Amino acid sequence: MSLTLLPPPTQQIISEIASSAGVEMYVLRLDLMHPLVNGNKWYKLKYNLLEAKDKGYTTLLTFGGAYSNHIFATAAAGKLLGFHTIGVIRGEEILPLNSTLNFAVKQGMQLVYVDRETYRQRNSAVLQGDLKKRFGEVFIIPEGGSNLNGVRGCTEILKTTTQVFDTVCLACGTATTLAGITLTLSSHQRVLGFPVLKNGSFLAQDINNYVKNYLTTGLSVVYSPPTSWELLCDYHFGGYAKVKNELLLFSQEFTQTHNIPLDYVYTAKMFYGVMDLLKQRYFTKGDRILLIHTGGLQGNLGMNERL
Repeated sequence: MSLTLLPPPTQQIISEIASSAGVEMYVLRLDLMHPLVNGNKWYKLKYNLLEAKDKGYTTLLTFGGAYSNHIFATAAAGKLLGFHTIGVIRGEEILPLNSTLNFAVKQGMQLVYVDRETYRQRNSAVLQGDLKKRFGEVFIIPEGGSNLNGVRGCTEILKTTTQVFDTVCLACGTATTLAGITLTLSSHQRVLGFPVLKNGSFLAQDINNYVKNYLTTGLSVVYSPPTSWELLCDYHFGGYAKVKNELLLFSQEFTQTHNIPLDYVYTAKMFYGVMDLLKQRYFTKGDRILLIHTGGLQGNLGMNERL
C-alpha cells in the first residue's frame, strides 16, 4: 500500500522582519507532497490505513466537519488505495454541497449527517457500536487521525537534517502532529504550537497523554526524553475556522511576497504568529527556526464560500 509522494522541500524565507531580529527562517513544504493527500493529513492517516489493510478491512469510517481537511484527505486516500469510505459529518446536509464535501462524494465517500449533540459522542463506544451495527465491519479512524497511529506517522515528518534548527513551529488542531514532532527532536530544540481553537491551552493535557501513551507502546523514538514544547494561544483569530480581515490581508501579502500559499484555518494563523513574535524579539538572535506548512489549502475554497 503506497502513494507516490514527493519529498517535501525546505524553503528559506527572506524577510526583513526575520533579518532585523537576527533569525533565519525556513518552511517545510508538506503541502507539496501530493496534490490530494498532503501535509500532516497523510502522516496521520498512514498507519491507520496500514492497520486497516493488515486487519483485512475494506471500509473506512471517520468523522469531520463540513469543511474538514481530514474528510477530504481520507476520501482521496481511500479511493487511491482501494478502500470504501464513510464520512460522519457534523451538522445537517446543506445543498448544494460545498467544495470539500462535493469532492469527497466524487471520490466515492458516503456521507452521513448527525446533529451536533450526537457528533460530540463520536469517540464513545456507544455511538461507534451503533455505527458498526449500521455499516458492518468498518475500520474507524478518529476525527483528524488523532490517535497513536496518527502520532506515529507524525514522528516521520522531520528528518535528521532538522537538527540544524533551534525551534520548530506549527499550527495545532488536535495537537497530534505536535506530539509526534516532540518525539522526533533532541533536547537542544523546542517546539512551538499555535492552537487554532479559542482557549487552546486545553491541548496541553492531550499532548501529554499522547506522548505518555506513545512511549508505553515500545515504538522507537529518535531521542529520549521528548523535546520541550510550548503552546502560544493568542493567535486563533476568534476560534476554529474563524478569520478576520487582518489575517486575510496578511495571508494574501505573504503569498504574493514569498510565493507560499497559506490556508486561513491553520497555517496562516501560525505564520502570522511567528512574524508577530519576531517583531517582539521573542526568538534568540542567531536562532534558526523551521515553520511546518501542514497543507490544507483546499480549505480556502470552503472559507471563500463562507466569506
